[in-house]
Amino acid sequence: MPDSAAAEREAVCRDPVCGMVVDPEAGKPRREHEGVTYHFCCQRCCDRFAADPEAFLGERPAPAPAPPGTLYTCSMCPEVVEEEFGACPICGMALEPMVPTLDDGPNPELVDFKRRLWTGGPLAAAVFVLEMGTHLGLPFDRWLGAWTLVWLQALLASPVVVWIGAPFFERGWSSLRNRAPNMWTLIAIGTGAAFAFSWVALLAPGLLPPSLADDGAPPVYFEAAAVIIALVLLGQVMELTARERTGDAIRALLSLAPKTARRIGAAGEEDVELERVRVGDRLRLRPGEAVPVDGVVADGTSAIDEGLLTGEPIPVEKGPGDAVTAGTLNRSGSLVIEAQAVGAETVLSRIVALVAAAQRSRAPAQAQADRVAAVFVPAVVAVALLALAAWCVLGPPPVLAYAITAAVSVLIIACPCALGLATPMSVMVATGRGARLGVLVRDAEALERLAGIDTLVIDKTGTLTEGRPTLTHIEPVGDGAEDRLLALAASLERGSEHPLAAAVMAAAEARGLSLQAVDAFEAEPGRGLKGQMSGQSIALGNRALMAEIGIALPDALEARAAAAEATGATTVFLGIDGAPAGFLTLEDRLKAGAAAVVADLRAQGLEVIMATGDSAPAAAAIAEAAGIKQVHAALSPMEKGALVERLRGEGRSVAMAGDGINDAPALAAADVGIAMGTGADVALESAGITLVKGDLGRIVTARRLARATRRTISQNLAFAFAYNGVGVPIAAGVLYPITGLLLSPMIAAAAMSLSSVSVIGNALRLSTQRLD
Repeated sequence: MPDSAAAEREAVCRDPVCGMVVDPEAGKPRREHEGVTYHFCCQRCCDRFAADPEAFLGERPAPAPAPPGTLYTCSMCPEVVEEEFGACPICGMALEPMVPTLDDGPNPELVDFKRRLWTGGPLAAAVFVLEMGTHLGLPFDRWLGAWTLVWLQALLASPVVVWIGAPFFERGWSSLRNRAPNMWTLIAIGTGAAFAFSWVALLAPGLLPPSLADDGAPPVYFEAAAVIIALVLLGQVMELTARERTGDAIRALLSLAPKTARRIGAAGEEDVELERVRVGDRLRLRPGEAVPVDGVVADGTSAIDEGLLTGEPIPVEKGPGDAVTAGTLNRSGSLVIEAQAVGAETVLSRIVALVAAAQRSRAPAQAQADRVAAVFVPAVVAVALLALAAWCVLGPPPVLAYAITAAVSVLIIACPCALGLATPMSVMVATGRGARLGVLVRDAEALERLAGIDTLVIDKTGTLTEGRPTLTHIEPVGDGAEDRLLALAASLERGSEHPLAAAVMAAAEARGLSLQAVDAFEAEPGRGLKGQMSGQSIALGNRALMAEIGIALPDALEARAAAAEATGATTVFLGIDGAPAGFLTLEDRLKAGAAAVVADLRAQGLEVIMATGDSAPAAAAIAEAAGIKQVHAALSPMEKGALVERLRGEGRSVAMAGDGINDAPALAAADVGIAMGTGADVALESAGITLVKGDLGRIVTARRLARATRRTISQNLAFAFAYNGVGVPIAAGVLYPITGLLLSPMIAAAAMSLSSVSVIGNALRLSTQRLD
């Protein structure tokens, strides 16, 4: 097919708005544009295309990737990824969206199971009442007759088992077909055996020993099969409801961004859907509105509340050139912003994707549980067969009735629901809690390892410090005024792009100083700046510049400058008309609260080590202020990585916290990498934990969350193993010779569901535990 024909077919068969493939013969909406017919999956896409065709065609940037939630995966088989909702091809469970979206309706499986429960629950209850009536003082067998009672139970129980329980039997069959036995294998075998035995007894009672008959009616377990299905269904509804809650953190993040934006175009301003915003668009942001996309302020000033995303309570002043993030709130002024990242490329969307991926990940503890489950199901089936045989040989009459009861009870009570939920539920709740606290977890393994670290290697610049220079001291010569020196320095720096210029300008602005016009401005790369102001020759720079223009620094001034530099500060000298006027001291200050964070970590038993590429004096000064005893300075990126490897080689469990490109090797080499959210992308990609906005205090929060999660996982796994270790022998009948106790299949099903609910409830405690 020629290229032009292929392009035309692609245009005809693919919705240009959402990208879905559309059958041209299916009668879907269509629209002509510039001689080409476009087909749409629904009228909404057609209307959006008609309103602005160029937003979806032409040379503008391609639309953002499909919104989160368009792919589906299985909670038990995370390797399964499908484009459409359906059943897992391995275990048969219903697939879930990989990332929840605000447009998601209720979980289809939850809706279906609730409908089945409302229908099957009363039927199962009726069967239960009919069978247990004699024990409850309602002798239905005498009122209706024994055979009529049995047939009534069969008619009421059959819809419950055949229709209500159909999803469970489909999953059980899938597990057998794929040689992946799981909890559905046990449920299907147990209830299927009870139901099939009951129909055989009802339709062909002659196949059974006469001694099993009760007043002429055969022994049946319709009530056991029906009630078990109903109880399992109830447990599934409760589990799915709890799993829905784990997506609340993601939906809360998604709800931060508005659904529309006010776009400024050639024809004026208009409100457009967020999906139609493209990189480069200029957007109007009014007071009280949420920022729709990541961008940069093009015009106006305002205070942006970033607390919903970062936890910081104080609004941040924003002006032209400042970056703004989707989901933050414009508190006061009106802004015009230029979109720089839209759709899936925004920080908010990346956070959502990160949290969703972490919630689907499996912790190392889960791998152990999976290995146990792989042999657990066959072992349980073997125990059930042994119980069946033992009761047939040793049991009292009616032997077969007791044997089947014991075998079915073993199969039901040993259902490994709690074992399968122990780790995933804890991880899902923990990652959601972390997202709300500004701690983003890439995967469950990082969270589990963070709980066990004993050493924290931490970068200096941008991690312990603010990452930008700040003017800390002005030293004038003689009786010179500090403000005059600062005003002259800032006037020169106004024409410079050097990183120190911003610090000098900020200090002058904070003091409200007036700046002068500079003539004959000249930058001396590597040395400093020169210029003319009010007829005076001004020079600002290092010692080399001072020497070049013939300015001799007094010994006293030189000594004070050297003392400042010994602590890691940077000094800049000012000369006026060939004479020294003083110097400015600039430092990268320790972050507020950094010392308290280090003290808290050390109190938790961690050894904190600084690793930096900065000079030894600068590193030593910051380390002393932060309370860090061990310092490694002047390290290259590879040397930082080697330091982490050496510490791990000594048997330590090491976490590395950093924010720069030079930290990436160490972050990747550590057991757990912790990246500052304000750092370089490569640092974020190399880390398992990201601290939003680089809040150092979140390291403490992250570790406490990790330890609470590990504790919860251990509790859940211990409960699950203990429950099965005790429940299976009791269900098999080991207590019968001593106490006469033999669990009915219904009691076994109730106990199995209770174990799952207990594990879920314990995991949900993570969402409310105090971490401060």
